[in-house]
Amino acid sequence: MKSLQQNFKDIEDEINFLKKKNNAIILSHFYQDEDIQDIADFIGDSLDLSKKAQKNDADVIVFCGVRFMAEVAKILSPHKKVILPDMNAGCSLEESCQVNEFRKFKKKYPDHIVLSYINCSAEIKAESDIIVTSSNAGKIIESMPAKQKIIFAPDKHLGGYLNKITGRDMVLWNGTCIVHETFSERELIKMKVRADDAKIIAHPECPENILNHANFIGSTSSLLRFISTNESKRFIVATEPHIIHQMKKNEPNKEFLIAPGNDGKCSCSNCPYMELNTLEKLRDCLLNLSPEINIDNELILKAKKPLNTMLKLS
Repeated sequence: MKSLQQNFKDIEDEINFLKKKNNAIILSHFYQDEDIQDIADFIGDSLDLSKKAQKNDADVIVFCGVRFMAEVAKILSPHKKVILPDMNAGCSLEESCQVNEFRKFKKKYPDHIVLSYINCSAEIKAESDIIVTSSNAGKIIESMPAKQKIIFAPDKHLGGYLNKITGRDMVLWNGTCIVHETFSERELIKMKVRADDAKIIAHPECPENILNHANFIGSTSSLLRFISTNESKRFIVATEPHIIHQMKKNEPNKEFLIAPGNDGKCSCSNCPYMELNTLEKLRDCLLNLSPEINIDNELILKAKKPLNTMLKLS
């Protein structure tokens, strides 16, 4: 590992020096630790961050998020170096959908097109017809003929929610997000009784029994907009709780409660993959310009096609 022969007042100062030296841009997902969000150039959801990086003149993209997000950045900016603070920062949705098994699944439904949630590997994207996000999935599905048969992967909870709001009967791959499955309906009801003036806001990756209690369901960016436009002063947040850092910044006079787990107390909705990234690992990856996301050109072209289709439709 390289080392710097310079004195810095703190690790943030060192990171900013290395960022400038390498003409790098730091992207942070809403689910990253607060200190990473605060040093990032852009904070957002995965696709929005990759699009910002694509338009930026930086040579190096540091993606503080999980691996599939960094892959999207590489697919959209193949000539830029994309690095991830910890290559072990994966995703339970991505891991639930392996390409060989998915190919077998597709063969059972030859007359279906494949819509894949962006939370999947580059290999699954290459097996898909259209990629969707939690923000644009409903609109894209509703733009299709009613008779169009669809496979939706990999999130069965998001797929079930989309079936409900669009009236479709998509075939769902059996994948889930471990973070959004930790919320307890029983404990959520208890919290709502104690905070009866609070609005429940939830990400559509949550199971249906949680979504049934929500006053608003939406993507991370939609949740942020809702808390600013809604007159309520208290919100129960059913998604990864690091997003509350931005909620507090945007609405410092409002209160945000983390939706509870089974014991009503634990912070079990923190994403263990997101938490693998730290300031120290961010500094080290800028110092060594690794670990780097590498995707062969053929896979980039195959995975980019359904991403481009999404961008055209949305």
